[in-house]
Amino acid sequence: MRDTVSFSRGIFGLPPNPDLIEENLRRLSLLDKQNAAARELSGGMRRRVMIAKALAHGPRVLFLDEPTAGVDVELRRDMWDIVRTLKADGVTIILTTHYIEEAEAIADRIGVINDGRILLVEEKARLMHRLGKKTLRMELRTALDGLPPALEGRGLELAEGGQALLHSYDARDGTDIGPLLADVTGAGLGLRDVQTRESSLEDIFVDLLKDTRP
Repeated sequence: MRDTVSFSRGIFGLPPNPDLIEENLRRLSLLDKQNAAARELSGGMRRRVMIAKALAHGPRVLFLDEPTAGVDVELRRDMWDIVRTLKADGVTIILTTHYIEEAEAIADRIGVINDGRILLVEEKARLMHRLGKKTLRMELRTALDGLPPALEGRGLELAEGGQALLHSYDARDGTDIGPLLADVTGAGLGLRDVQTRESSLEDIFVDLLKDTRP
């Protein structure tokens, strides 16, 4: 397998660099498999070998097409660590993936494509700030059949069989939820638990696709 990786470097007309090859194999946890034939490796290991071959000539731009498709969760997270290390080394990585959590975990900039059309290209942090929402979940001590009249028009939704109240708001607004909680308790409702959840990149992705449907 090491010879295969070294050969990939030679394709670019570069002289041998055993130290670089060894470093890449170590980084990809392949060093102990360097003398193994490709057919002896697992599917996940073969994917690592493909990356080692791509890195053999020291590229500054690296294209990865669904590198973690079909691998287990542990290996997927190992691959994320590898991508982060490459980014820290200054390598520009263009990665395609169907795993939204993967893009959220490692990408700096997001491009969303649907039916061959680019819906947006934007920095991840700005995108999540711009389109993200927060949801306040209030678990009730006693289930309700409907909203009390005092709480109508307050943007509340009864959920989970009347056992919880949900309130969604724009994450950019910095909404003060104190008055809302006071109104809920003031209406005589007992709260068992209160939680807030912010939109994930997957939530935003799903909403974007909904907006593009005819």
